Amino acid sequence: MPGIWIYSEDSVVARQLLTAGQELKKTMQQPVNIITLNDEAVQCLASAGADKVFLLKGANPWPESYAAAIADMLDKEQASVMLVGATLRGKDLAAKVAAILKAGLVTDALSIQYANEAIETMRLMYGGLAVRTEATALPALVTIPPRTFAEAADAARCEITTVEVANEDSRVTISNVCPIVHEGADIVTANRIVCVGRGLAKQEDLYRAEQLASAVGAEIGCTRGIAEDYHWLPNERYIGISGQKVKPELYIGMGISGQVQHVVGIRDSKIIVAIDSNEKAPIFEAADYGIVGDLYKVVPLLTAALQKK
Repeated sequence: MPGIWIYSEDSVVARQLLTAGQELKKTMQQPVNIITLNDEAVQCLASAGADKVFLLKGANPWPESYAAAIADMLDKEQASVMLVGATLRGKDLAAKVAAILKAGLVTDALSIQYANEAIETMRLMYGGLAVRTEATALPALVTIPPRTFAEAADAARCEITTVEVANEDSRVTISNVCPIVHEGADIVTANRIVCVGRGLAKQEDLYRAEQLASAVGAEIGCTRGIAEDYHWLPNERYIGISGQKVKPELYIGMGISGQVQHVVGIRDSKIIVAIDSNEKAPIFEAADYGIVGDLYKVVPLLTAALQKK
């Protein structure tokens, strides 16, 4: 039976995709099914409002090894569309499944709808300078970045089906795994962010951003130059088109000129506050509130005022 299918190795992202899937269900009149490889995520996903949850179990633990099994399942079920979380692993899996099915694939979609018997999506191009609308014939695969949609609300528990699959591949073996150690919270999920740019004169002055962040309960982010050129902060703190894309309730930029590569990463913030000495800085065009002044004078005053609150 044709249907809408959802997959992400991150259960939180899967629940976000379910929100998009439920919107498609209204127009396509097809059931929404979730695929997971994680035993621990099954109960969480089963109560998210899907019609069915399929738990795939194989000998190989790596998500990429399930591409053939997932493609075979989608083919047998005559799937109409599959939504995949646009993580690094999700994109890799989606590309493999699309190639096996010879189906169309759209990456990093920011909106999705069913119209004219096709899946219509919108995504950014040229560093956010243009929006591209694409129509993809069914069956279609679409990757969607985390936090594009709100997480689905809890609902009645649905049916869970366990499927044993053959996914062994002796051509590749994993001899060692060295996990990346992340410092602090994930800024992608942060509700408040204080971001520093090249307007900060020296690394020792990062304490000013830390004090401001502490006053508003925020995480520290930065521009590409701070992370990749100066190495003052780890790369996972870098916000921009080739870094992290954030969607906080509050974003405060300190000494950031606001080049398009950075603005693309913050454009979905609910409130953007910019502090910069250059009144013509592009950041002010994207900001809801702007303070023209020396950050070394403005930030301490703002921090002190917030601490009193």
